[in-house]
Amino acid sequence: MQTYIILSKISPDALHKPEDFKRMADTVKDKIKKECPDVVWKDSYAVKGQYDVVDIVESGDSGQVDKASMIIRSHGRSDTQTMQASPWKEFLDAL
Repeated sequence: MQTYIILSKISPDALHKPEDFKRMADTVKDKIKKECPDVVWKDSYAVKGQYDVVDIVESGDSGQVDKASMIIRSHGRSDTQTMQASPWKEFLDAL
């Protein structure tokens, strides 16, 4: 399984009503769970800075990670950037 980081910048129009945003987040989660079964969600963080959310996922299928990112974009009204991540020790060992 490979680790991926998905960075999301939420559209300001998605945040008018907190209860609507919570429903939208649940919809995105359910859709990814159904359509991307090989994506394992490890953790999510709300962050300050250029992005609003950092999601950490694992998968053996990069195509399903791409699909999950597109679901976040289309249903979560967010811009996303997805990066493949390597554990620091493994990176150093490969040098």
